[in-house]
Amino acid sequence: MEVILGNSNSRFSGVTSTMLRVLEYHKDEINIAVLGKHHLPEGIKSLSFFECAKICKKLLANGKHRVFHARRNNEVIQALILKKIFRAKIKIIFTSTAQREHTWITRWLIRQVDSVVATCSGAAAVLKRNPDAIIPHGVDPKTYTLPVDGKKVEWASLGYPGEYGIGIFARIRAQKGIGILVDAMIPIMKENPAPTVLIAGETTQSNEGFVKKLKEKIKEENLEDRIIFLGKIHYDNEVPKLMRGLSIVTALSTIEGFGLPVLEAMASGCAVVASRTGAWEDIIEENVHGKLVPCNDTKSAHKALKELTENYPNLEKMGINGRNRVKELYTIESEAKSLLNLYQRQD
Repeated sequence: MEVILGNSNSRFSGVTSTMLRVLEYHKDEINIAVLGKHHLPEGIKSLSFFECAKICKKLLANGKHRVFHARRNNEVIQALILKKIFRAKIKIIFTSTAQREHTWITRWLIRQVDSVVATCSGAAAVLKRNPDAIIPHGVDPKTYTLPVDGKKVEWASLGYPGEYGIGIFARIRAQKGIGILVDAMIPIMKENPAPTVLIAGETTQSNEGFVKKLKEKIKEENLEDRIIFLGKIHYDNEVPKLMRGLSIVTALSTIEGFGLPVLEAMASGCAVVASRTGAWEDIIEENVHGKLVPCNDTKSAHKALKELTENYPNLEKMGINGRNRVKELYTIESEAKSLLNLYQRQD
């Protein structure tokens, strides 16, 4: 076992998605295992904590340390317990996506690891040490593809009303900009019958009140048939299909780590409207791939969406530009190769 991946979150998240996508490439390249069984496909070796401790007591046959790749604070803590208490022969790599000032505990954890990876320039800027690598996340352009017969035909095949779709993919909470999208789109939809909005993502119990208020607002405007909450959807089966049918995908978080849905949307030929957080300022070129707006700014989101919906023919060109950018700079294969290179440089 050369590489061990942290996998501490039982709830599926963007971090989980990234780990699994890269794992698909790495499993054929290196001897790899995952600490924790959550969300793993068949054929992937999982380890319990004590199994991991036992395996890592000795160096590899070639005299090198094993690599433990953590993407969450608690995974770094797991790795440090293995290393400091169980004397595991490991090198710890931590991927940092946060773009806000780190807490004291995160700063301390980062000082303990052997290598730090930043996912974008914003994440690198807040680190108190130079990252050992900047490796952006990527997506698979073979999974996220252009529709065969165009966006409107693909949209019609999904069975939703309207001429085309606008979507957002996130856990349903205020921080993800769901309310901003609803408030930005209501006046547009009252004037323009063409777009329908799909809101895809899980609502946790603590956010049910937030969703209830949004639905009441939507109902007051008689738009409940055109602003549709899909609930939790299957990531592998449903997201690529929906992305192919949507013309615009929004990502309006007030704060974000990286934000994979933007890349998935661009690979699927969607124009994007994103807030200036996560990696989105690195990825999106204004008016080439879509629009960038300030965080927590409903007025700017409304203006951007109004401009795009009033110039629908421009969306196809933006979508093609976006797909080309993903294929050039943001594939999962590129991410996997860069990480593999970093793993092999340890020791």
